[in-house]
Amino acid sequence: MSAEKLEFKTDLKQLLDIITHSLYSHKEVFLRELISNSCDAIDKIRFNSLGNESILEGNSDWKIKIIPDEKAGTLTISDNGIGMSRDSIISDLGTIARSGTQAFVQNLEKLKAADRPDLIGQFGVGFYASFMVADKVTVISRTAGDADAGVKWESDGKGDYEVETVTKKYRGTDVILHMRDDEKEFLKPWMIRQTVTKFSDFLEHPVVMDVEKEKEKKEGEETQTEIVEETLNRQKAIWLRSKSEITDEEYTEFYKHITRDFSAPAKTIHYTVEGATEFRALLFIPEHKPFDLSWGEPKSHLQLYIRRVFITDDCEALLPGYLRFVHGVVDCTDLPLNVSREMLQNNPKLTTIQRNMVKKILATLEEMKQKDFDEYIKFFKELGTILKEGVSQDFVNKEKIADLLLFESTATESGKYTSLDKYVESMPDDQEEIYYLIGENRNLLDGSPHLEGFRAAGKEVLLMTEPFDEFMVAALPEYKGKKLKAADKGELPASEEEKKEQDETKEEFADLFSLLNDKIDEVKEVRLSKRLTESASCLVADENAMGAHMERLMEKLGRNDSIPQTKRILELNAKHPAVKAVQALYTKDPQDERIAGYGRLLYEQAVLAEGSKIKDPASFSEIINNLLVKDAAK
Repeated sequence: MSAEKLEFKTDLKQLLDIITHSLYSHKEVFLRELISNSCDAIDKIRFNSLGNESILEGNSDWKIKIIPDEKAGTLTISDNGIGMSRDSIISDLGTIARSGTQAFVQNLEKLKAADRPDLIGQFGVGFYASFMVADKVTVISRTAGDADAGVKWESDGKGDYEVETVTKKYRGTDVILHMRDDEKEFLKPWMIRQTVTKFSDFLEHPVVMDVEKEKEKKEGEETQTEIVEETLNRQKAIWLRSKSEITDEEYTEFYKHITRDFSAPAKTIHYTVEGATEFRALLFIPEHKPFDLSWGEPKSHLQLYIRRVFITDDCEALLPGYLRFVHGVVDCTDLPLNVSREMLQNNPKLTTIQRNMVKKILATLEEMKQKDFDEYIKFFKELGTILKEGVSQDFVNKEKIADLLLFESTATESGKYTSLDKYVESMPDDQEEIYYLIGENRNLLDGSPHLEGFRAAGKEVLLMTEPFDEFMVAALPEYKGKKLKAADKGELPASEEEKKEQDETKEEFADLFSLLNDKIDEVKEVRLSKRLTESASCLVADENAMGAHMERLMEKLGRNDSIPQTKRILELNAKHPAVKAVQALYTKDPQDERIAGYGRLLYEQAVLAEGSKIKDPASFSEIINNLLVKDAAK
């Protein structure tokens, strides 16, 4: 039996219902779609008139007019574009998902037409967004020529439509929406202005509306009003102009317009990319941290336009999260959208655009760091924490991002900064590692006993004071071949002479340290310290274990269950008088009860020095009091 070929059956009423109620997530996009259609219609006749100016009929004052009529409950979008004939209106509006714009562009491509206009329509469903807010739509249109050859199309969006021939004085198209009772808000002038500003602010052609305004009056005269035609959109897409034509003041004005910021941007990036993927970008690096970055979910601050038509301001694919502080506009010519034009489809072009912009932004920041370090410091103080996220997010650009990071260090004054490349450049020849220490603030770190040995040896230690630094260093194990090493973890390298001295001292204190190790349950080991030169004790984590600062951070986040049950190492300074005194006490009488008490004090002292809290302050006080009593009795 041979195969039978059949056509799909379509329930037009149900299909229209899906398009008008499920395709779009925001109702106001209906106005964007209709204005975009009008804009395309104007571009078409402008193009066609290049070879036949008579079709303009003297009507080339290009504009799209919005006419709200609250009494009649209608909203009209009128243009003086190319218009539609009876055949085209049946073909384009009577056939769902047939796009007249798409057919027009295809014809141009067949003719290999040069300088063809940029048109955004591609699916042929945007017009039907009208039925989200209207229970009936009337379209009156005509092409150039006979005024009596106009055509009227009308439908309630339930599956059928009517067409009749009418007289229309002027070429173009009027789309009349008979608004639903619950959608009359879209007839309010303020709502129209807001929607046009959001979606169509930078269209080339003016979007106008008649508004009532007060006339200028002389003293003593009564107030009178008049109807004037007001242009609702700015039209000037600054990113489409040449950089040489734009002043700093114009860039700042536009930046303030899209960000609602009161300050000028720290840096402006304006460039064009041509080739297989074409786009224009106007990006701004802010001078200070935007308010919305202080709370809520991380969100992109780029506005995506396609041929001047606003698509979205929430496109995470355009820039990675660690650059979310960048504001601006990206205008592409041919990005693939979903049918409702509210979301981008996954496409290699998006990846190409993102890589290009990331490269440009990082290069701009590097240039700023090299040429204007003081200004870069201001930027980094405000936004450096966010930039650091890139170390763990962007493997390809990890080292470029690392080059941009700034840190205070033991070699800088408080409030002054160095960078990883400067650190490596100034390292002694025999130093193989980049040392760092993480804590709550500079004052706490400056007083840390972990730094004493490094200062004595003239070795610089980076001081990190932000919560994310823990995750940043975990993602950056090395920089330019030099490993990053925490100053409060593992053992420090020592010379042969130092090792010999350590071995001799270790033997002398071995029995005492063994006793203390048994008495202090919280520690994994008691050992001699290579770090300490002034303090008596400090706590050190194993090389790959969680550090004290990370434990405190996890506790603050309520993640106590995520803290591994590992013990740290108690390091003692054999040259410190307090440690010597405990050793002398042990040598005199290993059974002296005070030895365990003093050992406990050295441990608790180390806990306080690292910025942690003593778990049992009452017990700590009792030990001190008991020791005072016993010493006084001796």
